[in-house]
Amino acid sequence: MRKINVSELAGAAPFSAAFHGKLLIWCGLVIIFDGYDLAVAGIALPSIMATMGVNAASAGFMVSSALFGMMVGAIGFGTAADRIGRPKAIAISMGLFSLFTLATGFTSDPVTFSAVRFLAGLGIGGVLPNLVAEMAEFSPARIRTTLTTFMFSGYAVGGMLAAVTGKSLLDAYGWQSVFFVAGMPVVLVPFVLKSLPESMPFLIRNQRTGELKRVLAAMAPSHVPQVGDTYVTSAGTARCEGVRALFAQGRGFSTVMLWTVFFMCLFMVYALSAWLAKLMASAGYSLGSALNFVLALNFGAMVGAIGGGWLADRINIKYVLMTFFLLASASIGLLGYDSPLPVRFLLVGLAGATTIGTQLLAYAYVSQFYPLTVGGTGLGWASGVGRTGAIIAPVLIGTIVGMQLELQHNFFAIAVPGLLAFIAMALVDHRFHGQEAPADAEPLHALPAEAVPLAAAGGSR
Repeated sequence: MRKINVSELAGAAPFSAAFHGKLLIWCGLVIIFDGYDLAVAGIALPSIMATMGVNAASAGFMVSSALFGMMVGAIGFGTAADRIGRPKAIAISMGLFSLFTLATGFTSDPVTFSAVRFLAGLGIGGVLPNLVAEMAEFSPARIRTTLTTFMFSGYAVGGMLAAVTGKSLLDAYGWQSVFFVAGMPVVLVPFVLKSLPESMPFLIRNQRTGELKRVLAAMAPSHVPQVGDTYVTSAGTARCEGVRALFAQGRGFSTVMLWTVFFMCLFMVYALSAWLAKLMASAGYSLGSALNFVLALNFGAMVGAIGGGWLADRINIKYVLMTFFLLASASIGLLGYDSPLPVRFLLVGLAGATTIGTQLLAYAYVSQFYPLTVGGTGLGWASGVGRTGAIIAPVLIGTIVGMQLELQHNFFAIAVPGLLAFIAMALVDHRFHGQEAPADAEPLHALPAEAVPLAAAGGSR
C-alpha cells in the first residue's frame, strides 16, 4: 500500500492552463468583486457625509462597521472552511458581500448604513483568507507566491473599478448608484461553487477519495493512481486541528508577530482607503481629482503585489516584506508635504504598492507558514485579528481629521504603523515558512517512479 503525499504532488506539478489557469481566473474574479465592495464606501464617503450630514468622526465609525464585520467573517469563514469545505465558504461569503453591499444603496441614515455594511463585511472578510488558501494549496511550489499575489492583485483592480465607477456615477446618480452596481456578482455564485476544487485535506478527512482522485487527475495528469493507494498531506494525517495548531511546534511567538504585522498593515490600508479621497479634497483638489489619487493608489497596489510576488519567489520573502514596510512609512509620511502633482501621484502609487500590495504579499506568506491542514484557520485568524487595525484606522484618522490639524499630521498617523510592522516582521521566525515535515508519508521522490513521475520542484523561499 502506497501513501501519496498530495501536498508534494501539488507542489511538484507543472503549471496547467486548464487547471491552474482556470483556478486563477475564478479566484481573481471573486477578488475583483470583493475589492470593489470594500473600496466603494471610501469612494462615496465625501458624498455620503454631505447627504447624511455626518462629521468626520461619525463617518469613520460608519466605514469601520464593515471592517468589524470583516474581522468576524475572516475568523468565522476561515475556520469554517476547514470544516464545511472551502468552495462552499467562498460561495456563501460572495453571496453575503454582493447582496448586502447592494442593500447599502437603499439606506438613508448612519445607523442602518452601518448595520448593513457590517453584514456585507462578513462576506468581504470571509472570502479573502479562503481564496488565498485555495490558490496557495494548488499552485506549483516554484511559482506559488507569484500566482497567489497575482490573483490577489485583483483586489486592487476592484479598487480601481470602484474609483472609475465613482467618477462616472456619483455626480449624476448619487452615492447610492455605486452600491447598486455591487450586487451584480451574486449571479456568479453557482458557477464559483461548481468551478473551484475542494481542498485536498478536506477531501482526505471526509474520505471522499473519488473526488480527490478527480482533482489530482486535473492538477497533475501524469500521476497514475493504483489500487490500494492512500493519501496524506505534508502535515501527516488530515486532522482538523483548529487554532491550537497555530501555536504548536514553536510557532506561537511568530504567530503573534504575524498578527501584529497584519494589524499594522491593515491599519495603513484602510486608513488610506477610507480617507485618501477626503484628505486630498481638503488639500484643495476637486472630488474628481481626489478620486484620481485613489486610482493611483490601487494601480500601485497591483504593481506592488505582482512585483512583490515575483521578488518573493527569487529572494527571501521576509526581507521583501520588511523593505516594503519601510518604503510604505516613508512614502505616506511625505504625502503630507507640498510637492508637485506628479510627485504626489508617485508617492501615492508607492504607498499603494507597499501597503495594499504588501498586505497581499503578507497573505501569501502566511498561507505557506502553517501546515496545509490548518491553512484556512491560520489565514482566517491572521486576517481576523489584523482587522482590529482596520476597524480602528478609519475612526482614529477620522478623529484626527476632525481636529483640523495640518495635513502632514494626518499622514504621519498613518505612516507610523509601517515602522512597527517592520519590527514585527523582523521578529518572525522564517524557518517555519514553507517547512514541510511529513509525519507518516514517504517523500515524493521515494515513491515508485511509475506512480508519481514528476520532478520535485523547489519551495518558495
